[in-house]
Amino acid sequence: GQRDEEEEQHSSENFSFYLSEPLSKERVEAFSDGVYAIVATLLICDICEDNVADPRDVEKKFHGSLLEALSEYGPNYLAYFGSFVTIGLLWFVHHSLFLYVIKTTRLMGLLNIFSLAFIGGLPLAYQLTSEFAEKSHNEIEAIQVSCVITFFASIFQFAIWTTALLHERETLHPFARYGGKEHAFMFAKLALYPCVSLGAFFLTCLLSEFSTAVFHLMQIVIPFAFLALRILVRISLTVIKSVMSLSRQKVVLLEEEEACLSPTETLS
Repeated sequence: GQRDEEEEQHSSENFSFYLSEPLSKERVEAFSDGVYAIVATLLICDICEDNVADPRDVEKKFHGSLLEALSEYGPNYLAYFGSFVTIGLLWFVHHSLFLYVIKTTRLMGLLNIFSLAFIGGLPLAYQLTSEFAEKSHNEIEAIQVSCVITFFASIFQFAIWTTALLHERETLHPFARYGGKEHAFMFAKLALYPCVSLGAFFLTCLLSEFSTAVFHLMQIVIPFAFLALRILVRISLTVIKSVMSLSRQKVVLLEEEEACLSPTETLS
């Protein structure tokens, strides 16, 4: 009877599902890199299939000029490059995140799968933003769907970071923990895409006539923001530190003035 109880307890421990249990970091990274690679490949497959001029059209419509024929598909190519840059930057953020993660848990793996599910929807976002007519109701909705896909793909990455911070001594490198030298930079890097995509979504709701310009501006600005992000984080940290030091100095001066005053003066 005692052996049966031990076997039941051992089997329940093996088949129980605890979200805080460790998960292979190498398997998570390998699966994620495979998904990113497939999604990037699907983008170029779509553009080769639907956005290449037919030779007969080149001869009849464009008098044999291939460049003029390709220029007709310019917005589609712009949408392709924007989607590819989005995938590349999200992969870069994912790589930077797992560079400082030293131990993954099942909850982090589950959140990573949710993020990859929306990463897989980026080819759909590319097709939606390139196929509908300009300044139409369908184009606005397509842009909003693209913003929602980008938001959820990036917010689940931010959720992985937040989950790692809950057990930072076990899951994170000391540089990325709270107070580490890379903590603020990682926070800004992971929060950039959710904030910008959410802001672009609300701007397209308010300024529907400029929805296309807002969406393309988001795709252009974010790569430059990534390049200048470390500088902006350092500037903001120095400003915050200087403001905090000034407030502390004022508090110290007030305490010294109160200490120098006599008891009657302090009561008055």
